[in-house]
Amino acid sequence: MTAYAIAHLQEAAPHPEIAEYIERISGTFEPYGGRFLVHATQHEVKEGSWPGHVVVIGFPGITEARAWWDSPAYQEIAPLRSRHIEGDIILVDGVPGDYDPTSTARAMREALPAE
Repeated sequence: MTAYAIAHLQEAAPHPEIAEYIERISGTFEPYGGRFLVHATQHEVKEGSWPGHVVVIGFPGITEARAWWDSPAYQEIAPLRSRHIEGDIILVDGVPGDYDPTSTARAMREALPAE
């Protein structure tokens, strides 16, 4: 099942280390089947606030996403970004193609106290 690395990164001043990070990152996730799905694109806020940028990298599964994050190649370049850009990064499983949200709603209703 597809998994994702999702980053919400704050605005940052241009810096040579950030440019180097961007130049090198693709090479770190290629061995794990990763690819950019969202990067350096504008987003449109519909509710709340979302300052900064969104990055989404897709992987074949959560195992590959974790292996990429923990890899020596990625950990070597991560400080090039983290020294200059604050943000939040998560790894998350996707849902299968036949996912039906009504089963989640049903489980939620069953957990509600009886009226």
